[in-house]
Amino acid sequence: MHDNDERAPGFDTLAVRAGQHRSAEGEHAEAIFPTSSYVFESAAAAAARFSGDQPGNIYSRFTNPTVRTFEERLAALEGGERCVATASGMAAIYATCAGLLQAGDHIVSSRSIFGSTTLLFTGFLAKFGIDTSFVDIDDPEQWERAIRPQTRLLFLETPSNPLTELADIRALAELAHAHDCLLVVDNCFCTPALQRPLALGADIVIHSATKYLDGQGRCVGGAVIGRQQVVGEGVYGFLRTCGPSMSPFNAWVFLKGLETLSIRMKAHCASAQQLAEWLQQQPAVTRVHYPGLSTHPQHQLAAAQQSGFGGIVSFEVAGGQEAAWRLIDATRICSITANLGDTKTTITHPATTTHGRLTPEQRAAAGISDGLIRVAVGLEDIDDLRDDLGRGLD
Repeated sequence: MHDNDERAPGFDTLAVRAGQHRSAEGEHAEAIFPTSSYVFESAAAAAARFSGDQPGNIYSRFTNPTVRTFEERLAALEGGERCVATASGMAAIYATCAGLLQAGDHIVSSRSIFGSTTLLFTGFLAKFGIDTSFVDIDDPEQWERAIRPQTRLLFLETPSNPLTELADIRALAELAHAHDCLLVVDNCFCTPALQRPLALGADIVIHSATKYLDGQGRCVGGAVIGRQQVVGEGVYGFLRTCGPSMSPFNAWVFLKGLETLSIRMKAHCASAQQLAEWLQQQPAVTRVHYPGLSTHPQHQLAAAQQSGFGGIVSFEVAGGQEAAWRLIDATRICSITANLGDTKTTITHPATTTHGRLTPEQRAAAGISDGLIRVAVGLEDIDDLRDDLGRGLD
């Protein structure tokens, strides 16, 4: 037997092939199964399915072949045992918390997270007796001081939205496990094409599949990846009963997105690097946030735990909200929308959109200034993007 016969498939092969189980029709592309229920051979067979004695499809709220293919493929890409697909990225975060926590438990979270995640923790989980403490993403001592005997989860996004701040995943994993906690990493910005948190010691990876996994801004979805014992029981149990389910059509769209994930992320990274370097040279720009710049405070960490620096560039302009809005409104190519991870470049003003529901004090603590602009760099010609932003900067 040749050595090549024993080699595990590479990332790009898994992105195209993993998880597909062809039906008797022999289809080459993955099939969509738009069905709510399934027919059983007998009453006894139905009972065996529902009891778990016999594997197989039961009801599309929690078992669907197209969704399962997406779950198996993403789990393979992240290096996890199990993936549970959800209706959105926020549903993935809520399913994780609701499935694994109970009243009296405590979360330590990075302060630098998506605004809706902050509100989920402070406005909804708090109603059910789950408390959250927020810390600076890059201060290990704050993380350690915030841990209580009741702490069960450490939660973060790295790189963060929108300032691209980083945390040392391996160090936080060691801290979490020393205190019998789970480390949950939102890997939305990097995707497994650029970063694999499970390999660095994290317990759970969260995705908004809406972003780069889709890659063309078509569908909303989310995913939770980790060990079978944790994700396959606690999180899946919540999904089965409470039903924040991914639709088969959306799962099929995400499958098509995964096939091109690697080449798209490389292109996003290349253009974002060029744009960030150009923005640094513009007089109206007071600061650029991008891990690929040597001026980024965690540039070396990004180079160590990521294979690319990502497609998100944030920058601050002098003149606050008025100047930021003027720049955004002057663009002709960039899409003014809060979504990201699209082939089309998007531009937004975080203080009044993605983080607009936070209090001024919460925004200040998270570093969201009125002059901050976030650009999710797409796949257009880089010269056209520079010209487009240049209109507002001039």
